Amino acid sequence: MVSTVVVRGLSKRYGSRTVLDRLDLSLGTGVTGLLGPNGAGKTTLLRCLATTLAPDAGAIRALGLDPAVRDQRTRLRASLGYLPQDPGFIPHFTAFDLVDYVAILKELKDRRARHREVRRVLAEVGLADRAGTKVRRLSGGMRQRLALAQALLGSPRILILDEPTVGLDPEQRMRFRSLISGLGEDRTVLLSTHQTEDVAALCERVVVMSDGRRVFDGTPAGLAASASGQVWLVGDRPGGGLFWRTAEGRFRVLGGEPVPGAVAVEPSVEDGYLLRLGKPAA
Repeated sequence: MVSTVVVRGLSKRYGSRTVLDRLDLSLGTGVTGLLGPNGAGKTTLLRCLATTLAPDAGAIRALGLDPAVRDQRTRLRASLGYLPQDPGFIPHFTAFDLVDYVAILKELKDRRARHREVRRVLAEVGLADRAGTKVRRLSGGMRQRLALAQALLGSPRILILDEPTVGLDPEQRMRFRSLISGLGEDRTVLLSTHQTEDVAALCERVVVMSDGRRVFDGTPAGLAASASGQVWLVGDRPGGGLFWRTAEGRFRVLGGEPVPGAVAVEPSVEDGYLLRLGKPAA
């Protein structure tokens, strides 16, 4: 794999709390899913990669550029698309005006070409017919698609997405998967999410973070397989481990030793993820 992004020894602290702990990571072309509980350091990592936050230690190289150097950081930002977890909106702007404003900030100076690009990304996220609608009148899912549109401006070579499917209904999420899978064919996409089904459906690679460190790095199938032999269906309520009652009335148990009558089932990406975090033991 040819790396477009290389992270070495990245560390970040907030007061006495270590959020990133000497993290190493390399990214190449394709879609990489980033999983982890709240507080794992995912958003901090994405903000560092998007050049909106400086790490306390370590180094980042993206497209051969060092974001710690001002002129290289400026050049890198021209090739970055970033969807933050909480995108800011100007409610009295129309959808077109908002994306056009971001395009101006990205220094797309030719007005005709810029407007052509704004219309392109709005169409790409299914908002062409809402271009003249005020942001305050858009639904939550539409606002999320609008935030994705601004990230796609200029066809960035690196796309950093923090919880991009929040607020999307199943049909919108399907469209999102189709869009992102196509983008991952020729660029680097890093997708942070809590939706393990999005990772299973969309990502060829998944990284699991916990306490600022990487605890798994492989394929979604490999993450699911790591839970093989540790997922069971039983008829009676278990006495321990992580379990929940299924719609059929049986109990799905994750981890621990099988009890008499337990039936082994095929593990999912979510099963492997929970086991990596040690949830059953907790």
